[in-house]
Amino acid sequence: MLGIIIGIGSVIVMISVGRGANASIQDQIHSLGANMLMIFSGTVKSGGVQSGYGTKPTLTIGDAQAIARDCPAVLRVSHATIQPEQIVAGKKNWGARVYGTTDSYAVVRDWPLSSGEFLNDQQVRSAANVVVLGSAVHENLFEPGEEVVGQTIRIKNAPFRIVGVLQPKGRTPSGQDQDDAVFIPHTTMERKIAGQRLPGLVHFILVSAQTGELVAQAKREAEELLRQRHRIAPGAEDDFTVRTLDEFADMAGKTTDIMTYLLTAVAAISLLVGGIGIMNIMLVSVTERTREIGIRMALGAREGDVLIQFLVEAMVISIAGGIIGTLLGITAAKVIAQLAGWLAIISIDSILMATIFSAMVGIFFGFYPARKAAGLDPIQALRHE
Repeated sequence: MLGIIIGIGSVIVMISVGRGANASIQDQIHSLGANMLMIFSGTVKSGGVQSGYGTKPTLTIGDAQAIARDCPAVLRVSHATIQPEQIVAGKKNWGARVYGTTDSYAVVRDWPLSSGEFLNDQQVRSAANVVVLGSAVHENLFEPGEEVVGQTIRIKNAPFRIVGVLQPKGRTPSGQDQDDAVFIPHTTMERKIAGQRLPGLVHFILVSAQTGELVAQAKREAEELLRQRHRIAPGAEDDFTVRTLDEFADMAGKTTDIMTYLLTAVAAISLLVGGIGIMNIMLVSVTERTREIGIRMALGAREGDVLIQFLVEAMVISIAGGIIGTLLGITAAKVIAQLAGWLAIISIDSILMATIFSAMVGIFFGFYPARKAAGLDPIQALRHE
């Protein structure tokens, strides 16, 4: 029974933790924004080595404006350039990513503020020295509870007035801290931070579709428009990449599903061991109870009666082990979730699957000993010592 208990408990723990991990990743992905798709600039390939998205600047502010103007399925558009900089506030300093973006960035990203306000159109047009802090930057540069809106920080020796602080967003599925960033107008970024290195170029474009049902249409419209603007010939490879959150979610879901199946398969090995243990114990039981079987058959028991008797005994052992294993698995999953800070999702289907599987183990591994017991010759059984 111990093998069944360990096997069923392990399977439930692996399924619960795996589903919890998948749910956590899906939440992280959907925290990026509502109905959003991301357009990255191209990649550079040199000597057979291909770099990641954004290494070849191919997207422009004009592209973003054209998408907002000419794509009916699109609700809002924003764009950004990124550059790491050291940020100074008084005697403290902190290295963070500086985003040069538009006034619609927080809306597209569905990112609320904890205090102050986000960039506005006037500040973007005038290339104002204003900045919005991510929560991680705020925590590392200022004391808890300190009012920071209106204070001044320095980015690349230029003073910037803080106009807002964003609420925590957490990490992306790739592990990047979204809150370890500050946001300034893209015009300010181009003229005062990046200089002439990125004139009119952007690292990525964010697009928010009108509704969730129109995300695919918005993606198709953006791709067709960018191919026209970039003069990409039919059949040629795009110099940009469009990704929707659903695609990220599907990729992450497939990865976690594979890991869950793998871990569950490893845990199920103990079920196999437990089933073999049941078969061995029942074979020993048949040998030890040969005389008892002979007496039953001499008194009129049929082969089917003996077969059912031993099958029921094997099923009782496995089902009892399955119930105990299920309870232990649920408890272990909750304990792991609390201690490790993981999310564990315990579903009814996993519990039913564990119970049914334990019964199947009892039938499968109990059939051979039961068949052997039913096939005993009563005369030979009565002579057995």
